Amino acid sequence: MKYLLIGRGKMGRLIQETAQAAGDEIAAAFGSRDLDRLSKLGKLADVVIDFSRPDALAEVASYVRRTGTPLLSGTTGYSAAQMTHLEALGTAAPVLWSANYSLGIAVFVRALQTISDVLKPDFDVELTEVHHSQKADAPSGTAKLLLNAIDPQHTLTPVYGREGNCGKRGRKEVGVHALRGGTAAGTHSVHFFGPEEELEFIHRAASRQIFVNGALHMARMLPGRPNGVYDLQKILFGE
Repeated sequence: MKYLLIGRGKMGRLIQETAQAAGDEIAAAFGSRDLDRLSKLGKLADVVIDFSRPDALAEVASYVRRTGTPLLSGTTGYSAAQMTHLEALGTAAPVLWSANYSLGIAVFVRALQTISDVLKPDFDVELTEVHHSQKADAPSGTAKLLLNAIDPQHTLTPVYGREGNCGKRGRKEVGVHALRGGTAAGTHSVHFFGPEEELEFIHRAASRQIFVNGALHMARMLPGRPNGVYDLQKILFGE
């Protein structure tokens, strides 16, 4: 496989090292300082892999639309308008976006989709995520992914932390809490608090390598698919 890589941060460097160790080729890699070079290039690779920042989307989208190259994106922190822009690329190429490429998180999402509606009438739901001190966005993209799995119809009101005399917990709220510190790769917990019982789901990432391995696995599955917008659930579970 041949990849065009967007992003030279920790994830970008690890993707490049892992892909090359597996015998794949990095046709080119771009960061924020030279991203404008994309506008002068034709199709170079089988897949564009983007683990950069939201402000790179315009250049990346223009390249994908012009060349029809499949896009795998793991960039988080997009606004609603940017997500709409990203999804619109499905008319030009296969597009896969996920906030988290670990297989464990994919199964986590599937489990929440299956059980949440059973529990929500009688259980309070709280979500906690932990990441390293350098992470820029909060809550994390993975936390948002899990929140959408719990409440796809948006019937609950997210409460981002609590302070002071905030009153009793509302029955129609879901608490979302972001912790930041050290070098934590990522821990996500969902708590269901019911009458006289509690159910907790938790996923811990030991390192970024699990996200890299998952992203490269999914990238190999994109070429040859019809144009459209995909997620891990559609590909892994045949939806």
